[in-house]
Amino acid sequence: MSIGLVNSAVALQASTTQQQIGIAVLKQNIDSQASVLQLLQPAQPPAPAANNAPGVGARLDVSA
Repeated sequence: MSIGLVNSAVALQASTTQQQIGIAVLKQNIDSQASVLQLLQPAQPPAPAANNAPGVGARLDVSA
């Protein structure tokens, strides 16, 4: 009977190790996919008037 318990404990330990390895690999895959998605996102355009001289991009008064 004690051999059965030892075999069960060894099998449980092996299963736990496999799960830990699987989780580590899954985390690496998620991290690499996140990196690829960041590269694929379009760059954010700068604010419209961020680099313009004063008055450029302001509303034009055409009522005259």
